[in-house]
Amino acid sequence: MSAHNTKPSNARRRQSGRAYASRRRGNRGNPRKGTWLGGLAVVAVLGAAGFAAMGWASGGTGDLPDNAGSTEQARPTSAPSQPTPDPNGTSSPSASTSPSPSSSPSASSSPSPIDIPSTGPGTFTTASGGSDTVGKGSTLHYQVDVEKGITLSAEDVAEEVERILGDPRGWTADGRSAFQRVSGGATDFVVRVATPGTVDTICGRSGLNTRGEVNCRVGDDVMVNLKRWQLATPVYAKDVTAYRALIINHEVGHFLGHGHVGCPGRGKPAPAMMQQIKGMNGCVPNVWPYDEEGQLVTGPAVP
Repeated sequence: MSAHNTKPSNARRRQSGRAYASRRRGNRGNPRKGTWLGGLAVVAVLGAAGFAAMGWASGGTGDLPDNAGSTEQARPTSAPSQPTPDPNGTSSPSASTSPSPSSSPSASSSPSPIDIPSTGPGTFTTASGGSDTVGKGSTLHYQVDVEKGITLSAEDVAEEVERILGDPRGWTADGRSAFQRVSGGATDFVVRVATPGTVDTICGRSGLNTRGEVNCRVGDDVMVNLKRWQLATPVYAKDVTAYRALIINHEVGHFLGHGHVGCPGRGKPAPAMMQQIKGMNGCVPNVWPYDEEGQLVTGPAVP
């Protein structure tokens, strides 16, 4: 998912836009009158009941958590229950439509927590080197930046972006788009992986509210939220690598002029331009713009 600016971008070299409560129960304090023995028995029973009730209600404030208003879709803290298809089965670099065993952690594994700073300095390191041109048509030059102070290598991120943009199921399948990564000079767009706070700041300058959760494309900046890059979403939690392809394809798709679309039908692949973080709506996971036959995976246009 992304926050999307409907205004065309002003690329550095060219225009983009070609054809996102303890209920407290105690003794009511009124023991029955009667014989001494009977009264003592009643007090004992009521006392036990009171302790039992207090024990049930204790353990904090006594208020039950209200999960109804949580933004679970934007907080990828748990994997989906089966038999939901594995998040990015169809989106992995291979042509497989189901997750590979190696992409899913074993039940006994305990992954280390990932450090995701809430914000950073707002300055970036550009990946060095460059790539060959992939695709046919007008070449779009791009660079890859990673915000300073986070534990990601700019070169590693660049390699991943290159692989995504060079995949035959990516945007090069349109026959008009070609991509080449550069590390200096004129660029058409920049892929930037940044902390949630920095993404909010940069996207917010164009009036987009990313809420510390999602990505966006503003002008010639493809802003990738570090949280999404590292954790994906619940649907794709077992295949984070594949979800990264969805991020890049979705946001670069906006740069190329593609708007949001919806699910084309139950059981069909979700389009890359669908805001999948909002729900699959019957579609099955997919992260590529085109299928293996070179057909665009799309659906009805949505705002």
